[in-house]
Amino acid sequence: MTELKGTYSKEENVFKVSKPHTDVKIKVDKWPMPPFMGLGSWAGFAPAQDDQVVMMGDTVLFEDEVNPAISAAFEAGLEVTGLHNHFFFDEPKVYFMHIGGRGSAAELSAGVKKIYDKVAEIRAVQPVPSSRFPKTIPQENKISPQPLEQILGMKGSSKDGMFKVVIGRPATMGVGGKRNGYKHMGGLCGQR
Repeated sequence: MTELKGTYSKEENVFKVSKPHTDVKIKVDKWPMPPFMGLGSWAGFAPAQDDQVVMMGDTVLFEDEVNPAISAAFEAGLEVTGLHNHFFFDEPKVYFMHIGGRGSAAELSAGVKKIYDKVAEIRAVQPVPSSRFPKTIPQENKISPQPLEQILGMKGSSKDGMFKVVIGRPATMGVGGKRNGYKHMGGLCGQR
């Protein structure tokens, strides 16, 4: 399904496929980092209830692969449960996208393959990862807050043509709420 060879762990009852990111050379603090040291994507599949399978994985991505890979995951019905970096001073920048899902082995492995295929498609067109957005970010911001507030159903903050919204969430530990970090924040700048 993923067209990758994998290994089965009888002890953990998990089948795991791996795909090292070998097409682009990575340096961490100017040291050429071998893929063995943590530059491999993987997905693990384990049986769940009702003849279903659970899948968890980690996908190694460059900046210009992140958005298309997230879109490929969502289009395949997978969950993206995290996106972060592991290294400082890496060139090009490397990100790790955590994925998960529950369903049939065929559906989940096809979803993982869609992500890997999307990444390969990007590198085939542009072998060197992009170091900037495709379009230049406008110097002047002209975001109108009203349409965004209507869509979000809440008031935000605006300044100099930029817009920001902070969404608090309940805290069960009794150490505060939105003002103490239990929140999600989104900010927009530009001209639309």
